[in-house]
Amino acid sequence: MHMENIKILLVDDEEEILDFLSYNLEKSGFVVYRSLSGKEAIDLAKVILPDIIVLDVMMPEMDGIETCNAMRQNHELNDSIICFLSARNDDITKISGFELGADDFIVKPIKPAVFIAKMKSLLRRKHLSLSGSGKIKINDLRINLDKKKVKKGETNLELTKIEYNLLLLFVNSPDKIFSRDEIYMYIWGTAILVGDRTMDVHIRNLRKKIGSDNIKTHKGIGYSFNLMGKQS
Repeated sequence: MHMENIKILLVDDEEEILDFLSYNLEKSGFVVYRSLSGKEAIDLAKVILPDIIVLDVMMPEMDGIETCNAMRQNHELNDSIICFLSARNDDITKISGFELGADDFIVKPIKPAVFIAKMKSLLRRKHLSLSGSGKIKINDLRINLDKKKVKKGETNLELTKIEYNLLLLFVNSPDKIFSRDEIYMYIWGTAILVGDRTMDVHIRNLRKKIGSDNIKTHKGIGYSFNLMGKQS
């Protein structure tokens, strides 16, 4: 994937941060758009349909959490990855972001090389989530790979991209137990920049939507898909 085709929308109320991030992203070949407010970012995102949206949490008038929530209500932005970049590093902020549809959370300050690596990792995840065609029927779930839609019985499920990728990981190898490190590498492309709490939040949210019976926990080992739909 050529970086010159990748659009990144940066949202932060501090010009200095936008200048710093824009410079490093453009130097790496990305197409960069900027916004100083959440409201402006929502309108701009509808027009440019960015591949990645990098959101600051603490902004006046409309903060990053509210902005993320509004963006996730717009189906035109379903394919946009939303990543928070914030000096706030508390679990409550992270969990709030993930529950409203954020795909990742990066803590400031971050070195330029690490930030660029993270953007590329997010793109790999997006590519994985868009790949594949056809349909998968397993237990009480039906997955339409072309439309990226999931149904449980007759109910349409609204999954975040990370939840969708986790589900695909499990159902494509339902007999395999995936270790935490394997899940990190597949979903995030790294085992360093995210923590155990991040994975726990996404697994818990996925279970709520698809049914806890469908995912087994193997204590001290990892997770697998339960083909029989029986809890263990």
